[in-house]
Amino acid sequence: MQLKWNRTADGAIYQIKNNHYPQVFEDYGGDVLMVGINYNVKNKKHIYRIEKLDRSL
Repeated sequence: MQLKWNRTADGAIYQIKNNHYPQVFEDYGGDVLMVGINYNVKNKKHIYRIEKLDRSL
């Protein structure tokens, strides 16, 4: 899970992938979900994106 402040949920997912955070779970046999959450200070809303890790890549 990656949290952002005044950025984008897509940017949070990108950071998870770019920094190879899911490698910690490479021996885990189940599904791994990547969650990116952004909080916008101006409109006080949360935007999120959930993506299942594709292990075939």
